[in-house]
Parts: sequence; structure tokens; C-alpha cells
Amino acid sequence: MQFSVSRLARVLAVGVALAASSVSAFAEDNGITVYNAQHESLTQEWIDAFTKQTGIPVTLRQGSDLEIGNQIVQEGANSPADVFLTENSPAMVLVDNAGLFEPLPADMLDQVPPEFRPENGHWTGIAARSTVFAYDKTKLTADTLPKSMNDLADPSWKGRWAASPGGADFQAIVAAYLALNGEEKTVSWLKAMKENAVPYKGNRAAMAGVNRGEVEGALIYHYYWFGDQANTKENTANVDLHYFRNQDPGAFVSISGGGVLASSKHKEQALAFLKFVTSKAGQAVLRDGTSFEYPVGLGEAANAALTPIADLQAPKINPSQLDNARAAALMTAAGLL
Repeated sequence: MQFSVSRLARVLAVGVALAASSVSAFAEDNGITVYNAQHESLTQEWIDAFTKQTGIPVTLRQGSDLEIGNQIVQEGANSPADVFLTENSPAMVLVDNAGLFEPLPADMLDQVPPEFRPENGHWTGIAARSTVFAYDKTKLTADTLPKSMNDLADPSWKGRWAASPGGADFQAIVAAYLALNGEEKTVSWLKAMKENAVPYKGNRAAMAGVNRGEVEGALIYHYYWFGDQANTKENTANVDLHYFRNQDPGAFVSISGGGVLASSKHKEQALAFLKFVTSKAGQAVLRDGTSFEYPVGLGEAANAALTPIADLQAPKINPSQLDNARAAALMTAAGLL
């Protein structure tokens, strides 16, 4: 009798182990890996909501736009990534030009208006951010603010404004300037920027420099200011935002992108994740969360604190035309990188 019980216990133990192994294998087989260049906190909000809704686990690998974009190109068909998310669209163009994205289904693309995604349907917009001039409101007034991003090239602005030229954010702004104005004008503007701008490492640092009175303004994205205002205001107590509008290069709206890798071994789950991000539930994370980025989903409202995206009067730029590699080369030639 003792032998039978012992034997039964062993059988049950093996059965439990096999069941646990099966569950683990099922979870691993049905999980996805996201290569993420978006803000980690925002993507984690998307992941948590998606996994709660679907039960599909997600592994996150974090890095910068071009760092991960180039990694995917190097990995090619052997990449373990299922999904690629970016802060700015040039990295999406890099991967797309290498032919590594899976074309997205029409029902997913239809969740995002055409102006926030490329025409070929290989990837889609997932969020957006506006270029702004963060300025010291104790030093500048409406009549002394630059009317255009081009004004910052004037010698009168020498040493008065800041930027973070080494970041993907600013390089996307330059890529937009290049698409709008061509190479000759871009080269001229970058040479003037080299003379006039004070370089900082990171947009938050540039904004903090404005707040401390080190410079009078900084060319950054809008959400840095809103995030600080929603918390301690330690870097924005003296700072306000100026929107250039009028289809100015300084009114550029950068699109964060998302794509599914053609080499994904979990394509169904990967497509489900990206469809969730661009769905009403996924875009509500942008409206209700702490990222202060703009939703791009069809008919989706932004956080109430933000200037409506339609009021930004942004220039119309096909995201597929943003050539970050050329922009970086021109910035390097100008001595900015």
C-alpha cells in the first residue's frame, strides 16, 4: 500500500511538472519580444494593458531609435524581435528600406489617419509629439519671440538658444527641415546653428538650462514641459512654450512608429499587439496616462492639457521622406555631431 501511494505521488509529481512545462512552453511560444525606442514607461503601460486583455506575455528590450533600428538591420531575418516601436519615424524608415517589415492589414491601418502613417502600409503611427520653443518667460515676450524656426539662424540669437543635437529627437527635426527646404537651405541653417546654439545633452537638460537662465530658449518636443509641469515644476517654473504654427519647420509634428517584423515567429500575436496600441483602448493610454504625447488614432482626443493637434498647424510631411542618415551627415559636416 505504501509502495502504491509512493508510486502515485511520483506519477502526480511528474504530471504536475509536465503540466507546468507545457504552460511555460505555451507562454513562451505565444509571447512576443518588443524592441522599444519609445519611452519605456509609456510602452510598459501599453504592454500591461495588452497582456491583461489578451494574456499574451511581452518581453521588452529598450534602446534608442537608431541604435535599435540599426541592430534590426544587422540582425536581418534572424532578429528575435517581433515588434519595433520608435520615438521618431526615421528609424522606422531605416528598417522599412531594408525590407524587414510585414505589411500591415487594412483593418489596423484604418485605425490611424493617412497623415500619421506611410503610404506603403508597412508600419503605422502610434503617437505624436510637437516641436516647440521652450522659452524663459521672465526674459522673452510675445513680440520678442522668434516668429519662425528660421529666425534662430540670425546672428542676433547667438548664444541665446539651446538644443540637444546628439539626440534622435533633434535629428528628426533636422530631417523634417531637410524634407521641407532641401539640402542647400538645411546646410545654411545648420552652419548658423553651430554658431548660435548652446548644445545640451538631452531635451530635459536644455529645458532646465532655460529655467536656470543660462539661455533664453530651447528647441525641444512639447511633452518634456508638460511632464515637468505635472510633477515638481523644478525645471519649468520660469518656462513657457511657444508654438510656431503656420506650417513652419518649427511646427513639425514627429510621428512615433510601430511595425511588425517579417521574420517574427509570433506574427499573429505581434499584429494583435500593434493593433491594440492603435486601438481606442491603446490610444486612451496616451490620453489618460502620464506621457503627454498625442494620440494618432482616428478621432481620438488628446490629454486635455495639450494644445489640440489640429491647432498646431504643422507642415505636411510624408514620414517616409524623413532621411535621418542624410540629416545626421549634414549635422556632422556642420560640426554639430
